[in-house]
Amino acid sequence: MGEQKRKEESKSEFIFGKKNYKFLFIGLAFIVVGFILMSGGGSDDPNVFDESIYSWRRIRLAPTLVLIGFGIQVYAILLNPNKEPKK
Repeated sequence: MGEQKRKEESKSEFIFGKKNYKFLFIGLAFIVVGFILMSGGGSDDPNVFDESIYSWRRIRLAPTLVLIGFGIQVYAILLNPNKEPKK
């Protein structure tokens, strides 16, 4: 009898709900895309300067996507999955 009660108490529950994980993966995708957009460029020859390092994509778009991804991650962590919708 005590063993059955202990098994019921130790029943594993996920901390986050399905909605939380969905937002976590969306935020992770934004972060990965941002870092991919930041990568690349440069020159094989160290004596030649490549202006593409200052492109709009690397300076504005990619860091913005990474910050949006981190914001989505924070929202996903703080989202309460057990909250019932207002009627």
